[in-house]
Amino acid sequence: MNVYDFDGTIYWGDSSIDFFVYCLMRHPRLVLGLPRFFVYCVLYKLGKASKRELKEVYFRFLTKLEDVDGVVHQFWDRNEGRIKNWYLQQKSEDDVVITASPEFLISEICTRLGIRSLIATKVDVHSGKFLSENCHDEEKVRRFQKAFPEGRPAAFYSDTYSDLPMAKLAERAYLVSDNQIREWDKNEA
Repeated sequence: MNVYDFDGTIYWGDSSIDFFVYCLMRHPRLVLGLPRFFVYCVLYKLGKASKRELKEVYFRFLTKLEDVDGVVHQFWDRNEGRIKNWYLQQKSEDDVVITASPEFLISEICTRLGIRSLIATKVDVHSGKFLSENCHDEEKVRRFQKAFPEGRPAAFYSDTYSDLPMAKLAERAYLVSDNQIREWDKNEA
């Protein structure tokens, strides 16, 4: 099986940011939550708030949406074309997407692409609260090994060095930059 990070790897951009901007354009009142988010950005930079706290404040905008599933569907109607062509040309039914992005957002596009295995951060769409650990860094390895106890990725693709733990788990790993894919020297960080 091949395992892929999502944002920046097979998707052009950051889907969580793109989704917020998409929602903000349709619901301008969401701008009212930005001051609190910016305060938490400063607190996070000062080491006074965790990444989880920061992200939960960020996803609080979900509480203002009436039909999150419907909005997600509309978002992917508009943004499905942002899946990178190199991925579309090599995708396989046994691919796994593993991402820090929220499951409620990524599951729709995985279904559209025929990807049956998604490992992502679980976020309550009614509160913005995390229902799981943020699926990032070492947590990706833990979650992968829980889902596939006997599995080892044949190949892992990511756009960020923070995914080095997953790269080390895979037989082969590749760094993705735009549409450029190069073999990942697992000794570089």
